[in-house]
Amino acid sequence: MSSPVSRHRVVVVGSGFGGLHAAKSLRRAGVDVTVIDRTGHHLFQPLLYQVATGILSEGEIAAPTRMILKKQANTKVLVGAVTGIDLTAGTVTSQSHGRQHVTPFDSLIVSAGAQQSYFGNDSFAEHAPGMKTIDDALELRARILSAFEAAELTTDATERDRLLTFVVVGAGPTGIELAGQIADLARRTLTGAYRNIDAAKARVIVLDAAPTVLPAFGSKLGAATVSALKGRGVEVHLGAAVVDLDEHSITVQNADGDRYAIHSSCKIWSAGVAASSLGAQLAEQTGAAVDRAGRVLVEDDLTLPDAPNVYVIGDMMSHRGAPGVAQLAMQSGRYAARQIAGDVRAAQKGRTRPLRKPFQYRDKGSMATIARFKAVAKIGPVEFSGILAWVLWLAVHIVYVVGFRSRVSTLMSWLWSFLGTGRGQLATTDQQAKARNVLAKSRLKPDGAGTVAERSADREVLLT
Repeated sequence: MSSPVSRHRVVVVGSGFGGLHAAKSLRRAGVDVTVIDRTGHHLFQPLLYQVATGILSEGEIAAPTRMILKKQANTKVLVGAVTGIDLTAGTVTSQSHGRQHVTPFDSLIVSAGAQQSYFGNDSFAEHAPGMKTIDDALELRARILSAFEAAELTTDATERDRLLTFVVVGAGPTGIELAGQIADLARRTLTGAYRNIDAAKARVIVLDAAPTVLPAFGSKLGAATVSALKGRGVEVHLGAAVVDLDEHSITVQNADGDRYAIHSSCKIWSAGVAASSLGAQLAEQTGAAVDRAGRVLVEDDLTLPDAPNVYVIGDMMSHRGAPGVAQLAMQSGRYAARQIAGDVRAAQKGRTRPLRKPFQYRDKGSMATIARFKAVAKIGPVEFSGILAWVLWLAVHIVYVVGFRSRVSTLMSWLWSFLGTGRGQLATTDQQAKARNVLAKSRLKPDGAGTVAERSADREVLLT
């Protein structure tokens, strides 16, 4: 009796927009798919800032990956951090809960996304967290609201000013959206909630070393954005490079070389991104080039040199200047899946597949919200701003939120926040604000290192 022919094995690294769309596009292909990601959810990252500012809950923008793919019989999900990819052996190594797992593949799609970049100043992360994960957003929410609570308690006017100064580093879409929502939070939601401070007097500052905001949107929409932010009391400092920061302040150097300090307790970093370090592993094994942001220069079909079965997609790839946006990840994920499915069909029929058509990114436009009823949009040559752009932004994002229930709850949260003054997600804990730095410090110590008192203190911070 002959042994059954094994099916083609596809491993997808990452469950973001690229990885999820690749996996879903393979549901009817004659392949077995394994999705590996360090988290068990698909995160709608463009709305993280709304979790950070109390508009949405994390559950509304993060659907469990297993539940999304549960009816896709040819797909399984593994939760674990990918630590190694061996192209010669055809394996992916991941770790979770102290266990190591090795997954073999015939085709590989790598969509591990990007992380916050501090441009070589990684120490800045301690006091200026980025916003790439649910943990980041919950930490920022706790830091923002804790600043108001601390300001309510202090009797020192200088300290109160510092606590009520919020600095967002980076004038891209994330930074602009965060600044606008912090301003609305202070001036609409929290007004009248305190007895010793006026929340509306909170100072919100956007810093960027570039000469314009939202540079990808063009000068007209950039100017409209600055005008809308200033109308909400947000200060915009351009040509302002961050050269240092600590717990109490941030030091900025302007275009003339002059330096000044901004005293602030709550600082948020959204100035840059760097691709996953897995890109460097792949480049070393294939000879592919890597750009300054760690993205891998891919072939026209999104594969790597001498590795036609390995696709790098989304934020990890560098391809003809395509932007690192969700649309690129979705399109490249679907493209990679089509190529794999086509190759498998050809092999099953004993045919040689024709040459692959090069991947072509279709730019469907860019949008960014500034605040309630204010947004900017650029779709091809058409540029517009104001409430029309805002309504379009709402519609597009509702469509892409995964799951009917999440769409309904997101819409209700938006109605509550934007038509009224309330925000339904303003609960925070000290653990959310402190856990990241405590865990980071504990990882630097060998197991059992530190005195009993020090280890107990770490636990105390996490539990209080």
